[in-house]
Amino acid sequence: MKYNVDGMVNRYKVQLIAKGYVQTHEVEHEETFAPVAKMSTIWIVIVLAAAEGWHLHQMNVKNAFLQGELDEEVYIVQPPGFKLSSHPIVIYRLKKPLYGLELALRTWHSKINQYHHQVSFRMSKSNNSLFICSDSKGQLFIIIYVDDLVIGGEHITDINNIKKLHSDQF
Repeated sequence: MKYNVDGMVNRYKVQLIAKGYVQTHEVEHEETFAPVAKMSTIWIVIVLAAAEGWHLHQMNVKNAFLQGELDEEVYIVQPPGFKLSSHPIVIYRLKKPLYGLELALRTWHSKINQYHHQVSFRMSKSNNSLFICSDSKGQLFIIIYVDDLVIGGEHITDINNIKKLHSDQF
């Protein structure tokens, strides 16, 4: 439950999370590796931004894992507390990855990687969670860390434009 300052219930929240820890590699899925930004890359970008006077912004993609596309068939049973008395045993086939699935992060990274290529960013050769866009106006970069993005660059208007593009897309 989400509460107001006065302690009254504002709204109810619910999140369906898959029990990914019970998945079996090569039985239920083939690949689990998903790139995540290295902390050394994040620190270097922060130091570079401070030295150059660049702007840094952080964005959280609240529905990041629902953005990916499943290449494999994934099934889940009804979660506890959601069992239908008329159908006590129901199995659902997922169309989108859920938070908790081992392959959810990989599908999200694949989706945002494709999008970054469409909007003229190129992936760093040293870290596949760092994307760079250079043109005559300057440089922009995006670091992906799970479902957070760190966006930086020389001009605040460029950063705001990229944030708007990402908000519209995701």
